[in-house]
Amino acid sequence: QVQLVESGGGLVQPAESLRLSCAASGSIFSVNVMGWYRRAPGNRRELVAIIPSSNNTNYGDSVKGRFTISRDNTKNTVYLQMNSLKPEDTGVYYCYARIRTDRRSLRADDYWGQGTQVTVSS
Repeated sequence: QVQLVESGGGLVQPAESLRLSCAASGSIFSVNVMGWYRRAPGNRRELVAIIPSSNNTNYGDSVKGRFTISRDNTKNTVYLQMNSLKPEDTGVYYCYARIRTDRRSLRADDYWGQGTQVTVSS
């Protein structure tokens, strides 16, 4: 019932910028947390940034000062502005959301997008 769809990935040169978007749709009552994770070739999936309903953002150490996460609650959409990109930022970026779907229950479940490729290369 819930889908997360990412967009905005692509190929850029080092020091350039990219903006990712992820829209959640379906049977949504509330979105507790949205965020981004990534997986580089040969690596495990790692946290990029998360933004809970409190708006208290958290970033992975490797992207602090370069990436900015934000959200539009009216659209159930999360964004990731990526500046000063480095080759080591290359990987598949996955949208994440923790979503409550039932107005009668406090239960919230994790959802993942299909991923969008980001390649930083010269």
